[in-house]
Order: sequence, then structure tokens, then C-alpha cells
Amino acid sequence: MESSELKRSKDSPNSDESAGLSSFPDEVLERVLSLLKSHRDRSFVSLVCKDWYNAERWSRTHVFIGNCYSVSPEIVARRFPNIRSVTLKGKPRFSDFNLVPQNWGADIHAWLVVFAAKYPFLEELRLKRMAISDESLALLAVAFPNFKALSLLSCDGFSTNGLAAIATNCKNLTELDIQENGIDDKGGSWLGCFPESFTSLEVLNFANLTSDINFDALERLVGRCKSMRVLKLNRSISLEQLQRLLVNAPQLAELGTGSFSQELTFRQYKELECTLSNRKNMHTLSGLWEAKGIYLPALYPACTNLTFLNLSYAALQSSELAKLLAHCPRLKRLWVLDTVQDKGLEAIGLNCPLLEELRVFPDDPFGEEIVHGVTEAGFVAVSYGCPRLHYVLYFCQQMTNAAVATVVQNCPDFTHFRLCIMNPGQPDYLTNEPMDEAFGAVVKTCTKLQRLSVSGLLTDLTFEYIGRYAKNLETLSVAFAGSSDWGMQCVLGGCPKLRKLEIRDCPFGNAALLSGLEKYESMRSLWMSACKVTMNGCRLLAREMPRLNVEVMKEDGSDDSQADKVYVYRSIAGPRRDAPPSVLTL
Repeated sequence: MESSELKRSKDSPNSDESAGLSSFPDEVLERVLSLLKSHRDRSFVSLVCKDWYNAERWSRTHVFIGNCYSVSPEIVARRFPNIRSVTLKGKPRFSDFNLVPQNWGADIHAWLVVFAAKYPFLEELRLKRMAISDESLALLAVAFPNFKALSLLSCDGFSTNGLAAIATNCKNLTELDIQENGIDDKGGSWLGCFPESFTSLEVLNFANLTSDINFDALERLVGRCKSMRVLKLNRSISLEQLQRLLVNAPQLAELGTGSFSQELTFRQYKELECTLSNRKNMHTLSGLWEAKGIYLPALYPACTNLTFLNLSYAALQSSELAKLLAHCPRLKRLWVLDTVQDKGLEAIGLNCPLLEELRVFPDDPFGEEIVHGVTEAGFVAVSYGCPRLHYVLYFCQQMTNAAVATVVQNCPDFTHFRLCIMNPGQPDYLTNEPMDEAFGAVVKTCTKLQRLSVSGLLTDLTFEYIGRYAKNLETLSVAFAGSSDWGMQCVLGGCPKLRKLEIRDCPFGNAALLSGLEKYESMRSLWMSACKVTMNGCRLLAREMPRLNVEVMKEDGSDDSQADKVYVYRSIAGPRRDAPPSVLTL
């Protein structure tokens, strides 16, 4: 749910104008709404007439909020009285790169207090980049008697004591998914807090916790929960322990292994291989920390039906990847480290004709001397063998305009194209020309493009191409690029569906910022950092667009006239009241 949806629906539709549009019996209308899964579709339905508005309002059970400050929990509770599931996003994405102050906000507690009063029947809570304390988790654990699913992605502020409260009190829990969080890991004893009578868990993911786990408690828990279908373990789990868990979890469809480097006897290896060979219904595999090539063949029998293989924690070499992929004929999603090099990417092109998503991460993003990595050659090789590819995230040291043009010619259906040339301002390394034509080829060829991340040496020509051709673009991320304000003006003037614009370290100033006056209310957010925007420019934007929240984050010792980091977003809740002193709301 976006704030614009709430804004449009604060006052129900004019019943006089829409009289006669709603002549359906309540049962028919309820059936129609039950078929709508898209939040956007339901929003449009609510605008048809008063009866449809009310039916949609009372029948909505799940709400998605893309910015926790775009609306208040009180407004949500008034608009939708029967919510069972909430998905809520908090901090800007650049918080992942430590560009947002630690105490910026996005605390979940105020939401939970309202939900406890208005939604005692809440069953699911999915948070991304939110701050959540142990106190909040304790409230969550006792306030909702039928609570079933908790997913925390890139959240911070809590410890394993909070997880212990969830395990102790949530008697009907089916999902506990803890991913990539800034968690204070105080040990693995929290797994022993699940009651011995507890049997409902279906999803358990603690892959990113660092401490040793109480394995006996984990083994008992997995053994009791006969419907466990997702189990993702941290690196403290050995291969021998993995084998014991798999015996007790025959229904697993998604597995995240622990460490894959324990010294096994021949008998232990055969037991693991035999257990994995019986996992024909497994479609997702991840983990494989410190994987040793000698044990990878044990996985081969389980790879037959894999559709998602996440090797972003496994520094495999090209030969190891090639042998593994030969057993993955149905793979649609693949995440790898750049240790596989171009030879490994060639193996992807040869073995994965159904591949739709590829992510290549740097093994050591801060290494001064790169002794491995991937280039444009591997990218092109993938494109020749994977014509269905439509999502790519590709970190590399070098790229050429010609290579990108070839990739999109081979795979014209890209919806997400995120290319990160890791040296800022890097030109086409063969011609020394800017990378303008590369991204020009992307937006001209890929008419379905929704998300684009650009990198390398770029002039305003790239942004002119984007504004002219990227008519379905929703999210654009830019860093160390552009020549003048004209580039950003082209984007804001030419991309009708743009919802998120993220910019850092670019020469865009006040003229660029103010060119979006007619655009920002239809967008979710704008982020600008280390640009040429001034405080006066931000004040003018805030004055001209009073329904926007214009926030400036100031750094100690910075120039008072400059706006170091600017975050602009629409809100029907007004300026937030929990901003720290370093965040100025204009």
C-alpha cells in the first residue's frame, strides 16, 4: 500500500456520481475481490464507488507499506480494520552502504502498540530495514495470540534475547526468517526456548547468525516439526549435523547448509550423499560456506529439480561450478561470487538454458588487488546461452559498450538491469569512451525495464537516453555519473512511471532537484547524497511542495549551506516526530 492509495481513499468515492455502478450482490462482490491479489488492483477497485470502497476496505487482510513514514499506523488502522498481515519497509536503501545515520529512525515499536490495540488477530509481520528492539519483539510475542510469521530483513537493534521471546511465547509460529540483520548474537541457546510441545514451524532461517547453535535443541525442534519445508542454517552447522537434520526433515523444499568443509569419513560421506539423493522435491539450495570441492558431488543427486541456487557465500572455482551446474538443468535463479571467473560464467551459458536471474557478487569488494573476477566476456557468454534472462546484478572490474549491447540484444526482456563497474568513473576499457552507448542500448532494447542501476564513466547523454526510452522504469540508481543538471532533468521529465530515484556523488544541484516539483508526489522517494544541492534549494522544494517530507541529514563539520544527504518522500502523516538532531525536516 502506498500513501497515494490512502490519500485517494481518505474520503470514500462520491456515491451520487457512482450510483448504479455497484449493483452486485455482496456475495458476488466478495468473490470478485477474493480473486484480486495485486495491491494496486485492489486500490483501483476501491475507487469505483462507495460500495466497492467499503467492500475492499473490510475484506483487505494484507497491507504493504513501502515507506514507514509515508503514513501513520493510526491511519492504516482506520482505513483497514481487518488486517492479518503487514509488510513494512523503513530506512532508505543507501543505509546498506552506511550512508544513513545509525539512529535515523524507522522504529517499529509505535506501530506494534497500535497494532496490539487494533489488530489483536495479526498473524504475519515482514520488516525490511526497520529498527526493532528486544522490547518490541517481547511485545510482539505476547500481544498477538495467533501470530504465525515473522520475517526480518536488514533490520537492526535486537538480539537473540528477542528471538528467545518469540520462541517462548508464539505457540502457533510457522515462520521465523532472520536475514542479513544487524543482530547482537548472544549465543544459540534461544533455539531451546521453543516448548517441547511446539510442532508448527514450517520455515526457519538463521543463516546469518554467527554464534554456535544449541544443536541438540535444533535437532529436537526439526524432528518435532513434521511440516518443515524451509531450513537455512548458519555456518556453525557441520556436514555430519546437516545429515542428521535432513533425516528428520523429509519435506524440505529449501535448504541452506552450514559449513561444507568438515573432514568426513567415507561412511559419513556416503550417508550424506544417500540422504541428499532422496531430496527430489528440493528446489532451493544455499549456504555451502567454505565449500570443499571434494564434497560437492554429494549434492549432485539433489540438484535435479533445483530452480534457485544461491552460492553467494561459497567461493567456488570455475571447474567446481561447471560440474555442479551440469546437474541443474531446471535452474532459473543463480547467485555466485566472482571467484568463478569468466570460465564459470561460460558454464552457466552452457548448462542453464532456463535461467531468468543472475547475480554475480564480488568476493572481496574492498580488495586493493583483484586477483580474480569477471569481465565482459563472461557476461556475453551467459547472454548467448540464457535467452530468458531478465534480471541481472553484475559486479565487475571492466566492461565495454559493445558487450552490453550484445547482452541486451541476446536478452531483450530485461526487467532489472543492475551493472556495477567497481571502479567509479571507469570508461569502456577498450575504446576509453564513456559508457553512454551501453546504457543507451539497454533502455532502447529492453522496453520492459523496471529497475536500472548505472555505473562507469557516464555523461548526460546516458540520462537523455533514459528519459527518452525508459517509459516503464520504476527505480533508477546512479552513482559517480553525469555532467550537469540536465541529466537529472531528462530523467524526471521523461520517465512517467518512476517511483524511486537514488543518486550519490553526482554533479546534480538545485536546478536538477527542483525540476521534479510535478513528479515527486507520484514517486515513493528521492535520495541525493554528495551532490551539489544546497539548503536553500531544499527549503524552496519544501515550501513549494508542502505535502512532501524533505529531510536533510547533516554531518559534523559540514558546510551549513550544503545539503549533504537529502531524502524526499510523500507522506499523508506529515513530518515525522522521531527525527534525531542530525536530520533536519524542512
